[in-house]
Amino acid sequence: MDHSALLAFARALVDIDSTTGREQEVASFISHTLRTRGWHVDEQPLTDGRFNVIARIGEPTVVLSTHVDCVPPFFPSRVEQGRLYGRGACDAKGIVAAQVAAAERGRLSGRTDVGLLFVAGEERGSDGAKAANEWPNSSKMLINGEPTDNRLGLATKGVYRARLTASGRAAHSSLPHLGESAIEKMLDALVALREADWPVDELLGPTNYSIGLMSGGVAPNVIPPHASAELMFRTVGDYRDVRDLLETAIGTCATIEDVLVVPPVRLHTLDGFDTAVFAFTTDVPFLTNWGVPMLLGPGSITVAHTDEESIDLAELEESVRLYQRLL
Repeated sequence: MDHSALLAFARALVDIDSTTGREQEVASFISHTLRTRGWHVDEQPLTDGRFNVIARIGEPTVVLSTHVDCVPPFFPSRVEQGRLYGRGACDAKGIVAAQVAAAERGRLSGRTDVGLLFVAGEERGSDGAKAANEWPNSSKMLINGEPTDNRLGLATKGVYRARLTASGRAAHSSLPHLGESAIEKMLDALVALREADWPVDELLGPTNYSIGLMSGGVAPNVIPPHASAELMFRTVGDYRDVRDLLETAIGTCATIEDVLVVPPVRLHTLDGFDTAVFAFTTDVPFLTNWGVPMLLGPGSITVAHTDEESIDLAELEESVRLYQRLL
């Protein structure tokens, strides 16, 4: 797959709307492309007609993998000033194209020990990766792709997502002493988080958090009887350490519901590659049966999930060579 074919394949992938839950068409396109090139392809069924794509020539001992779903909203591809723009350009359809190109070059040189694994659902719970982990395989090394600016990942932070709920008592706003404001309680809880001493790791750095969602109340003239907020922590160790600190910080202002836990991961590296630690999470924690994990991909996380999502075409081409080196 030369430069023009690589770009054409990446653009074709980007131009298919595969926001999470709509991965069927892009997965079918990848399956068809690989089959026409001589790969044996299995389609592992998930839900709602979605499926993972698992491809091989012989018995893979090393597997290139990434995800085919994207965040909304979808927008199609365009090429401007040496960059490919579009939803999924760097997260992670450009990576799909680069991994296929690298695997194809290996196949054409006679290698039969390289496999491909493209999963659904990474952006919302990693259901594709969790299913793929049950698939029988003989892989010893997993090279996962995410936008790392073509650097090998040393480690990735984990995730702890929690929902806080505060309860109060409704009353007429002219008589606030008869009610109990759940929103005031929630505000007290959230302000208290600023003073907490969150865990720090020598390699991964500090735990950080964001307040992603808030809701509460019934009307401007009613003392609010309920309020909620969802927090996303980027963890550097056991999430329970964060949960204990969270519980101490908020006291009786709110209750905690655990929503999602993804552990931090230490990754395998090789000499001669640029390396970095990344605050985002990947499918790697859910693909433990696919071998020792590595992480590398073209593109920057700073533009992923944005209206300017894009990838430098020279960096995309370089990633093919880097994947070949890793293989």
